[in-house]
Amino acid sequence: MAYRDLKSKQLLQIHTLGELKAAGYQPKSIKQELRDNLIEKLRAKESVFPGIWGYEDTVIPEVERAILSMHHINLLGLRGQAKTRIARLMVNLLDEYMPIVEGSDLNDDPMQPLSRFARDLVTEKGDQTPVAWVHRDERYSEKLATPDVSVADLIGDVDPIKAATLKLPYSDERVIHFGLIPRSHRGIFVINELPDLQARIQVSLFNILQEGDIQIRGFKLRLPLDIQFVFTANPEDYTNRGSIVTPLKDRIDSQIVTHYPKDLETGKKITTQEAIVKTEQKGMVKTNEIIKDLIEQIAFEARESEYVDSKSGVSARLTIAAYENLLSTAERRVLLNGEKETYVRISDLYGVVPAICGKVELVYEGEVEGPVIVAQNLIGKAIRTQFLNYFPNPESLKKRKGAKNPFQKVQDWFGENEMDILSDLTNREYEARLRTIEGLDDVVDEFQRGLSREEKLFLMEFALHGMAEYSLIGKQAIDRGTHFKDLLSSMFSGPDEEGDDDDDDIF
Repeated sequence: MAYRDLKSKQLLQIHTLGELKAAGYQPKSIKQELRDNLIEKLRAKESVFPGIWGYEDTVIPEVERAILSMHHINLLGLRGQAKTRIARLMVNLLDEYMPIVEGSDLNDDPMQPLSRFARDLVTEKGDQTPVAWVHRDERYSEKLATPDVSVADLIGDVDPIKAATLKLPYSDERVIHFGLIPRSHRGIFVINELPDLQARIQVSLFNILQEGDIQIRGFKLRLPLDIQFVFTANPEDYTNRGSIVTPLKDRIDSQIVTHYPKDLETGKKITTQEAIVKTEQKGMVKTNEIIKDLIEQIAFEARESEYVDSKSGVSARLTIAAYENLLSTAERRVLLNGEKETYVRISDLYGVVPAICGKVELVYEGEVEGPVIVAQNLIGKAIRTQFLNYFPNPESLKKRKGAKNPFQKVQDWFGENEMDILSDLTNREYEARLRTIEGLDDVVDEFQRGLSREEKLFLMEFALHGMAEYSLIGKQAIDRGTHFKDLLSSMFSGPDEEGDDDDDDIF
């Protein structure tokens, strides 16, 4: 049986160099290993990067081509674009177990020993050299580039304690304490946020990437390290905090540009996969696809907003955190009201404002408005966009002479009445207030049929907010929810304590 056909259980029973040779083992570089395993997966039509959505036709094929070309890789993209996730998933392309000289710090190949320790041991014991096995998960190392990272951290330095313990002079190779990179020999090494690494530290990587040797103080040491390097970088860093020095960039073979989801469906897949939904929430809060679309739409609106810094990007973490906040907002209402369950509401969207504020970088004009106001208007903008998928466009109706206005009855009611939709209303109170508004249920019945009672109530509130976004009625934020009234009275009343009238839309 060929070495490649041996099962994991059989490999772990090999304990010496002689047994390893008898099994037919042949040394292989990590890049060749990644390439061979990728070829097998592609031929078998297996998913190479499971859980990565939206990159099927763009980033993933480029990463696969880079691996087939045996390139070092730089993933360039804004925050929250799964760069580190892709790097970590490359571990799945490694062999499950790798043989090393037992006790070696550098994962020495028993048939190609690299360190002084491994060479001496193989010379002394020959085929009886003990062999240990390293799982693929242990062959991945990651370092976040920070200003305090030193050459000693990455490459290594002389260890005076080791010299004293072994009674060796500083000129002896064995007194070196190797850094993260040499210890990642025969593995994947990732440096996150590469531009943040000081230029003098980046220079120390030149020889490792090109010639395969390292330099530690005055040692004339050549270690042909076998490492798959993966770097990640944010384009913003090139101007704000640092840059990749040109000779290093030249040595990175493939630079792959990542991107945000291009449609709502992809965004929803990512959010659903990554959001942590508590067990209690699953039985307590009922959701629907519309609210999930609205959560994703907020991120799309933020990426297009002139008040959000596009160079910083809007991370996919925004929608993940927002969805978690949404469920918690509904859960809190259930707990406060002593009910068993609830259906998600449009008003719950305003409970995700903290998640939005923490995930967007504002330009000067946005800072002037304030993060909370910008977040509330992003929510309003998302409602306005999604409203057209379920109800007719009020602006188009105005332009069509003689066209029937399905919202007129609701507008007439607000001409004489006002309504507060509070975030913590009980299910019964919530339904009663919505059904009090004349014509609102007729709007939903006309354009959306076959709904459950809960779905209809949700769309009734959705229609209410949508009408306000299209200036058919007025609305104002209040402490515990939203106050709806006639548009004309809304125009003449000033902003309340918690926020400005939404008619003064900054977008």
